[in-house]
Amino acid sequence: MYETIRVEREGHLAWLVLNRPDALNAMDDRLIAEVSDFFHRLPDDRETRVVAMRGEGRAFCAGLDLKAQGGGGGGTGAVGGSVAGGLRAQRRVSEIVLLMRRAPQPIVAAVHGAACGGGFAMALAADVRIAGESARMNAAFIRIGLSACDVGVSYFLPRIVGASVASELLLTGDFIEAKRAEATGLVSRVVPDASLVDATREMANRMLRNTPLGLRLTKECLKHSIDAGSLEQAVAMEDRNQILAAQSADFREGVLAFLQKRDPEFRDA
Repeated sequence: MYETIRVEREGHLAWLVLNRPDALNAMDDRLIAEVSDFFHRLPDDRETRVVAMRGEGRAFCAGLDLKAQGGGGGGTGAVGGSVAGGLRAQRRVSEIVLLMRRAPQPIVAAVHGAACGGGFAMALAADVRIAGESARMNAAFIRIGLSACDVGVSYFLPRIVGASVASELLLTGDFIEAKRAEATGLVSRVVPDASLVDATREMANRMLRNTPLGLRLTKECLKHSIDAGSLEQAVAMEDRNQILAAQSADFREGVLAFLQKRDPEFRDA
């Protein structure tokens, strides 16, 4: 049983809801541990084919809970304690984005209100981001005396928006609002806050029309192609994935459904 997150299931779609609304879903030790536990379980979860992630209340996630830090909570190596203990705490936070990256399921982040620091990092680690009109995101770390390069932000951000915009956001710590986030490609689209859940669900359901294997292989190939050292490496991964998928019963069903002009019935086989 989770205390700071909720998991809501709609068929093969799982909603991960950050649920500390009174603290703008800021990351205390409990939330960090529970989000990590959720993502740790995903590789063995055959029922969940797409994950949607959102925050309860007025914000997506306001970042590390500094009030909990002041009360002795863990979370980042920069807040008191020994170097070794701080590094262990730091790694507990950064592990979340690694788990998101490794998860076989596509992850859609529905961002509204503040997405700061670690919240910004989780949004960036998602495969797709949809923003409500109230969304405001920043690398808040640098505004409190740390480096802006934290929790994978220096990896994800320049790959999404390019080096110049990433440098601006990281070196200033300024917020990027929803409209500019859409213009720079940081988010796929902006919708009214009241429509954010429905728009995210609609996108997830469009993904769910496809085979589970196709989704897994596509996310895996995109991940490796972003870091590929050459076109040849990317094409080799694509070739391997197509041959694997072509051996599945779902591929045969997909071709047959296309020829018969009907919706396919995929069975993850």
